[in-house]
Amino acid sequence: MTSEQGDQLEVARKIALDLLAVRQRSAHELGAAMARRNVPDDVAGEIIARFTGVGLVDDEAFAAALTSTRSTVGQRGRHRIRAELQAKGIDREVAESALADLDPDDELEAALALARRRARSMTSLEPHVARRRLAGVLARRGFPSSVVSAAVSEALGGSVEFSTGQE
Repeated sequence: MTSEQGDQLEVARKIALDLLAVRQRSAHELGAAMARRNVPDDVAGEIIARFTGVGLVDDEAFAAALTSTRSTVGQRGRHRIRAELQAKGIDREVAESALADLDPDDELEAALALARRRARSMTSLEPHVARRRLAGVLARRGFPSSVVSAAVSEALGGSVEFSTGQE
């Protein structure tokens, strides 16, 4: 190993450790960050392999944690979570495995919580407009259509009164 290679490895290691100090990252994210900082591909690959070997980089754990967080805290559905996992370079099989652990009841609860919160601000709208807008919000969050229908019906059914605009 030459002195220059040692310096490159040290720079790549520092970049990776700094990023991992903030939050968990996928191997793809680390590779992209090192590429932006002009770290050669072979050096980045070596650092990622070392970090993967010691458990600092674990795409399966990353995918499981991101799926859980996005579902419970971010109130996002599986379609949106899948897209985010793909954007972060997670393999399709790993992403599907993480999404398979997502409980459909938890997904419905997340959609209901979001729908109820949003429905409160839609009381002045015509019912059909409120339903359309609420369905759009849930669909953009990545919830399946069956979950969107159930959440909209639950959130707008009886608990929220809408102005008809005719008074």
